[in-house]
Amino acid sequence: MKFTDGYWLLREGVTAAHPAQVLDVEETDGALEVHAPTRPIRSRGDLMTGPVLTLRAHSPLPDVIGLTLTHFSGDPSHRPAFELPAAATVPRITCDDEHATLTSGDLSVRVARTGHWNVEFRAHGRTLTRSGPRNTGIMRDPSGAHHLREQLVLNVGTSVYGLGERFGPLVKNGQTVDIWQSDGGTCSEQAYKNVPFFLTDAGYGVFVDHPGRVSFEVASEVVSRVQFSAETQELTYYVIHGPTPKDILRRYTALTGRPALPPAWSFGLWLSTSFTTSYDEETVTSFIEGMRERELPLSVFHFDCFWMREFHWCDFRWDDRVFPDPEGMLARLKARGLRVSVWINPYIAQRSPLFAEGKALGHLLRRPDGGVWQWDMWQPGMALVDFTSPAARDWYAAKLRALLAQGVDCFKTDFGERVPLDVVWSDGSDPERMHNYYTYLYNRTVFEVLREHRGEEEAVLFARSATAGSQQFPVHWGGDCEATYQSMAESLRGGLSLGLSGFGFWSHDIGGFEGTPSPALFKRWLAFGLLSSHSRLHGSGSYRVPWLFDEESVDVARHFTRLKLRLMPYLYEAARTAHREGLPVMRAMVLEFPDDPGCAHLERQYMLGPDLLVAPVFDDEGDVTYYVPEGTWTHFLTGRAVTGPRWVRERHGVMSVPLLVRPGAVLPVGARDDRPDYDHADGVTLRAYGLRPGERVTVPVGDVTFTVVREGDVLRATCSDPAAPWALAAGAREARALPGTGALALAAEPA
Repeated sequence: MKFTDGYWLLREGVTAAHPAQVLDVEETDGALEVHAPTRPIRSRGDLMTGPVLTLRAHSPLPDVIGLTLTHFSGDPSHRPAFELPAAATVPRITCDDEHATLTSGDLSVRVARTGHWNVEFRAHGRTLTRSGPRNTGIMRDPSGAHHLREQLVLNVGTSVYGLGERFGPLVKNGQTVDIWQSDGGTCSEQAYKNVPFFLTDAGYGVFVDHPGRVSFEVASEVVSRVQFSAETQELTYYVIHGPTPKDILRRYTALTGRPALPPAWSFGLWLSTSFTTSYDEETVTSFIEGMRERELPLSVFHFDCFWMREFHWCDFRWDDRVFPDPEGMLARLKARGLRVSVWINPYIAQRSPLFAEGKALGHLLRRPDGGVWQWDMWQPGMALVDFTSPAARDWYAAKLRALLAQGVDCFKTDFGERVPLDVVWSDGSDPERMHNYYTYLYNRTVFEVLREHRGEEEAVLFARSATAGSQQFPVHWGGDCEATYQSMAESLRGGLSLGLSGFGFWSHDIGGFEGTPSPALFKRWLAFGLLSSHSRLHGSGSYRVPWLFDEESVDVARHFTRLKLRLMPYLYEAARTAHREGLPVMRAMVLEFPDDPGCAHLERQYMLGPDLLVAPVFDDEGDVTYYVPEGTWTHFLTGRAVTGPRWVRERHGVMSVPLLVRPGAVLPVGARDDRPDYDHADGVTLRAYGLRPGERVTVPVGDVTFTVVREGDVLRATCSDPAAPWALAAGAREARALPGTGALALAAEPA
């Protein structure tokens, strides 16, 4: 939200009050509290009116410092709130005549006690960012609404990333971003996954701890600052020190939650019925049998909305007109080795039997007059489940348990964005704060049911909406994209932005959701989709089985599906890293190469894990331009070397895509290409790329860790556990060359 009219003036109807000086400083319960009048105190008469802004500095974790800005402290509307850990560190506080300072780890916040208002965040002797005169403010807009605003200085050359899954430019400088859940597709400034956290390449990130609408002006209202504001009397934000972008993400996810580890089977290919297409068990069986006949490995089959009867969404009952024997059908699918996903949402249509039940039990969201909130968009007369009520959560969860008992394995948790404001929540939550937060309660409820019923290692869902902390409940997909190259590119931008917002796992609709892709586009999107964290064939009004496009599409789908399955030892270790450290599987180039200026704005390529560079092709003819960082990289599929830093222009056939291996990497390549959930260490091949003499690389593969060392012209490999039943080819003393790959390989197999 913009408050100013250029540098000197406020917009018409806007009033502002800014901290003018520090009146006094107190140390309370490990926090530093500063009281700042908004006008100079020249005499005792100036002490009798306000406003006075209170600033409280505190630290929940090392290298993370929170500032809470408070005008009026009597505001009761603090629900809901993000679930953050209790303070696990005791900061160091020092005060002298010039400054009051709170230090946590290597990060300090220093408040000037004399002269103009100045708050600096410092690390290693330098200022990361600061808030100076007229930056912090109590603002009233023309309607009289009360906002708290902060502005943090952007140093020259600093780029800003994150703020959730956003489909515009990856670098957010120059953009206005409102953190407000919307169901707007992938083609606009609206977003399904809004996260009030941004990351910079200048050693710090910022998390605004407010679940409602937060408006960011990123080098837009004031081009040298990041501004954020919210309509509230109290606002907390955390500055998170790196120094690297990876360190920032590690600390941010330590604060807001790390992703669960999805089961290995979820990394295989998912096939959907699509949305409005006609289908029954015969249709489903024909798809699955068609995949088998064409040797297309399939891991998960997904039933979209019409597994339930029209106008009954959601009643969690199979439409018996087309699925008369759901238990038998699910058993038959399981006999084929498949997992089963079904579509759900948190909305209850009036015609659903659950509407009357939920109304009688008080589980549906209500209007201020006590009636159930309803509208006709999406489903006639639909209501929302009130997930602030524990009883409503249990009621909803019971419906899901019945499906799990039938044989369903996981859920696609669609929607959760269009949450009204003219309502009363059962726990008294503020409607504005609940609008974004609703998705957290919704997906947590579903994920906990899966974890309880399937176990910690089997829980996974396919979610569309999200907010800060939702990364704990993977997987998330990009939403409704169009069947165009432009939409394919905007989807990638959204996924990379989400990964820079703390989310470890991400997917998208291969071929696009709206419309039907051309065969050429479908093939290019297949390569991109199968070199993503999770891979799903899904559309709106047309099926996505490859043979409906052309036979070459079948070949492309087979090739890249099998490639992904062979890469599972590598990909699943990247997944473990996401779970342990909060680093995404699909990584913007700046995350791996923050010191390379050439990577700052790259948004049409990415790193898949730490060692594979992927540059999707956005062109029928196969023309692609991508950037190669320093060193000699190797094309995984052909073995051709490319030395950077340089830009490369290539033309690729549909069976190829730029897939480069980082210099010095050792990739574990699996022995199977028919499923993702195999013993990844059994028969694994360790492919070494450009190891220098004396270089040592540790390669975890499941519960086994290999160490590869280059000694002169010889590669040697050892296993971490001498008792492990693994032997290495040639007694771990010689490596064999892999023709056409540019790699030397050591194969591990049971002893």
